[in-house]
Amino acid sequence: MWDWFGDNPWAVWLAIAVLLAVAELLSMDFVLLMLAFGAAGGAVADTLGASVPLQILAAVAVALGTLMFVRPSVVRRMHGGVELTTGHQALVGRQAVVTEEITPHGGQVKLAGEIWTARPFGGDHRILVGATVDVLEIDGATALVFPADADPLAT
Repeated sequence: MWDWFGDNPWAVWLAIAVLLAVAELLSMDFVLLMLAFGAAGGAVADTLGASVPLQILAAVAVALGTLMFVRPSVVRRMHGGVELTTGHQALVGRQAVVTEEITPHGGQVKLAGEIWTARPFGGDHRILVGATVDVLEIDGATALVFPADADPLAT
Protein backbone atom coordinates (compact mmCIF):
# COMPACT_ATOMS: atom_id res chain seq x y z
CA MET A 1 0.00 0.00 0.00
CA TRP A 2 2.80 2.45 0.88
CA ASP A 3 4.39 1.71 -2.48
CA TRP A 4 1.19 2.84 -4.16
CA PHE A 5 1.38 6.20 -2.36
CA GLY A 6 5.02 6.48 -3.42
CA ASP A 7 3.97 5.92 -7.02
CA ASN A 8 1.01 8.31 -6.75
CA PRO A 9 2.05 11.49 -4.92
CA TRP A 10 -1.20 13.17 -5.98
CA ALA A 11 -3.01 10.82 -3.58
CA VAL A 12 -0.78 11.94 -0.71
CA TRP A 13 -1.47 15.59 -1.58
CA LEU A 14 -5.19 14.83 -1.80
CA ALA A 15 -5.16 13.02 1.57
CA ILE A 16 -3.39 15.99 3.16
CA ALA A 17 -5.96 18.34 1.61
CA VAL A 18 -8.87 16.29 2.96
CA LEU A 19 -7.35 16.04 6.45
CA LEU A 20 -6.74 19.80 6.55
CA ALA A 21 -10.28 20.52 5.33
CA VAL A 22 -11.76 18.26 8.00
CA ALA A 23 -9.56 19.87 10.67
CA GLU A 24 -10.84 23.25 9.47
CA LEU A 25 -14.31 22.26 10.64
CA LEU A 26 -12.99 22.35 14.20
CA SER A 27 -11.21 25.71 13.98
CA MET A 28 -13.35 27.78 11.57
CA ASP A 29 -10.63 30.40 11.12
CA PHE A 30 -10.07 29.42 7.46
CA VAL A 31 -6.29 28.98 7.75
CA LEU A 32 -6.39 25.19 7.49
CA LEU A 33 -8.79 25.43 4.56
CA MET A 34 -6.34 27.65 2.69
CA LEU A 35 -3.57 25.14 3.43
CA ALA A 36 -5.88 22.42 2.07
CA PHE A 37 -6.14 24.42 -1.15
CA GLY A 38 -2.35 24.49 -1.21
CA ALA A 39 -2.21 20.70 -0.87
CA ALA A 40 -4.75 20.41 -3.67
CA GLY A 41 -2.43 22.63 -5.73
CA GLY A 42 0.35 20.13 -5.08
CA ALA A 43 -1.93 17.32 -6.29
CA VAL A 44 -2.71 19.25 -9.48
CA ALA A 45 1.00 19.87 -10.05
CA ASP A 46 1.65 16.13 -9.74
CA THR A 47 -1.08 15.25 -12.22
CA LEU A 48 0.53 17.69 -14.64
CA GLY A 49 3.80 15.77 -14.28
CA ALA A 50 5.76 18.18 -12.07
CA SER A 51 8.69 16.94 -9.99
CA VAL A 52 8.35 16.72 -6.20
CA PRO A 53 10.21 20.01 -5.55
CA LEU A 54 7.93 21.73 -8.07
CA GLN A 55 4.87 20.16 -6.42
CA ILE A 56 6.00 21.53 -3.06
CA LEU A 57 6.58 24.94 -4.62
CA ALA A 58 3.10 24.86 -6.17
CA ALA A 59 1.53 23.83 -2.84
CA VAL A 60 3.31 26.63 -0.98
CA ALA A 61 2.44 29.21 -3.66
CA VAL A 62 -1.25 28.28 -3.69
CA ALA A 63 -1.41 28.19 0.12
CA LEU A 64 0.25 31.60 0.47
CA GLY A 65 -1.86 33.07 -2.31
CA THR A 66 -5.11 31.91 -0.76
CA LEU A 67 -4.00 32.99 2.72
CA MET A 68 -3.16 36.49 1.49
CA PHE A 69 -5.89 37.11 -1.08
CA VAL A 70 -8.83 34.76 -0.47
CA ARG A 71 -8.95 34.29 3.30
CA PRO A 72 -9.38 37.99 4.25
CA SER A 73 -12.53 38.37 2.16
CA VAL A 74 -13.92 35.03 3.36
CA VAL A 75 -13.34 35.98 6.99
CA ARG A 76 -14.99 39.39 6.46
CA ARG A 77 -17.97 37.77 4.81
CA MET A 78 -18.38 35.05 7.43
CA HIS A 79 -17.58 36.99 10.59
CA GLY A 80 -18.16 40.62 9.67
CA GLY A 81 -21.93 40.83 9.75
CA VAL A 82 -24.03 43.03 11.96
CA GLU A 83 -23.17 42.33 15.56
CA LEU A 84 -26.11 41.01 17.54
CA THR A 85 -26.54 42.79 20.86
CA THR A 86 -28.08 40.61 23.54
CA GLY A 87 -28.77 40.69 27.25
CA HIS A 88 -28.87 43.92 29.16
CA GLN A 89 -26.75 45.74 26.53
CA ALA A 90 -29.70 45.40 24.13
CA LEU A 91 -31.59 47.81 26.40
CA VAL A 92 -29.15 50.69 25.93
CA GLY A 93 -30.74 53.31 23.69
CA ARG A 94 -34.30 52.29 24.50
CA GLN A 95 -36.82 54.48 26.25
CA ALA A 96 -38.39 53.82 29.63
CA VAL A 97 -41.04 55.42 31.83
CA VAL A 98 -40.25 56.53 35.38
CA THR A 99 -42.39 54.62 37.91
CA GLU A 100 -40.67 55.93 41.06
CA GLU A 101 -38.98 59.33 41.26
CA ILE A 102 -35.32 59.04 40.27
CA THR A 103 -32.74 60.72 42.49
CA PRO A 104 -28.97 60.24 42.68
CA HIS A 105 -29.71 57.53 45.26
CA GLY A 106 -32.12 55.56 43.09
CA GLY A 107 -35.54 55.24 41.61
CA GLN A 108 -37.35 52.93 39.22
CA VAL A 109 -38.30 52.79 35.57
CA LYS A 110 -40.39 50.44 33.48
CA LEU A 111 -38.07 49.23 30.74
CA ALA A 112 -39.01 46.58 28.17
CA GLY A 113 -41.94 45.50 30.34
CA GLU A 114 -39.82 45.09 33.48
CA ILE A 115 -39.18 47.30 36.50
CA TRP A 116 -35.53 48.36 36.73
CA THR A 117 -33.63 50.26 39.39
CA ALA A 118 -32.51 53.56 37.88
CA ARG A 119 -30.21 56.50 38.58
CA PRO A 120 -29.80 59.76 36.66
CA PHE A 121 -26.95 59.67 34.18
CA GLY A 122 -24.08 62.05 34.93
CA GLY A 123 -25.66 64.30 37.47
CA ASP A 124 -27.57 64.82 40.66
CA HIS A 125 -30.85 65.92 39.14
CA ARG A 126 -34.29 64.45 39.85
CA ILE A 127 -36.61 62.91 37.30
CA LEU A 128 -40.32 62.84 38.15
CA VAL A 129 -42.76 59.93 37.91
CA GLY A 130 -44.29 59.55 34.45
CA ALA A 131 -41.35 61.12 32.61
CA THR A 132 -39.98 59.36 29.55
CA VAL A 133 -36.26 58.69 29.79
CA ASP A 134 -33.56 57.35 27.50
CA VAL A 135 -31.41 54.50 28.79
CA LEU A 136 -27.81 55.61 28.23
CA GLU A 137 -26.02 52.84 30.11
CA ILE A 138 -26.63 49.72 32.18
CA ASP A 139 -24.48 49.42 35.31
CA GLY A 140 -25.05 45.98 36.80
CA ALA A 141 -28.80 45.87 37.44
CA THR A 142 -29.23 49.65 37.35
CA ALA A 143 -30.26 51.67 34.32
CA LEU A 144 -28.54 55.04 34.00
CA VAL A 145 -31.13 57.29 32.41
CA PHE A 146 -31.60 60.82 31.15
CA PRO A 147 -34.84 62.67 30.33
CA ALA A 148 -35.82 61.95 26.73
CA ASP A 149 -36.60 65.59 25.98
CA ALA A 150 -33.21 66.87 27.26
CA ASP A 151 -29.75 66.81 25.71
CA PRO A 152 -27.32 64.78 27.88
CA LEU A 153 -24.38 66.68 26.40
CA ALA A 154 -25.77 70.05 27.51
CA THR A 155 -25.35 69.35 31.23
